[in-house]
Amino acid sequence: MTTAPFLMFQNGRCRAALDFYAATLPDTRTLSVQPYPEGTPGGDGLIMLARVSIDGLEVIANDSTIRHAFDFTPSTSFFHLCRDAAEVDRLADALSDEGAVLMPPGDYGFSRRFAWVNDRFGVSWQLNFE
Repeated sequence: MTTAPFLMFQNGRCRAALDFYAATLPDTRTLSVQPYPEGTPGGDGLIMLARVSIDGLEVIANDSTIRHAFDFTPSTSFFHLCRDAAEVDRLADALSDEGAVLMPPGDYGFSRRFAWVNDRFGVSWQLNFE
């Protein structure tokens, strides 16, 4: 048995999010995508279950066919160790595009370069270069 982060997207945004992560984050690749069966809720192209590797971490994701009153929160985030300060800046800029900057790139004392952003899908990312 394994444990993995699970990202539930609403409004059919799972595929767009996975494509965005693959294009933006280093060493990200889709492992598998299983659509909902035709004739079922979501059977019009939504993702029932996807497995993605982000820098070696397996993440599971899907499109919810039920509209929930909750979504992502920054209290749960991905913590990404960057290769250098330039990568913190690049990823903070790319990930926060159409999202939000929670803490802009800077030296906060606990890190030489750190940023905390929400991406356009509401997923929170802490970017760190020690």
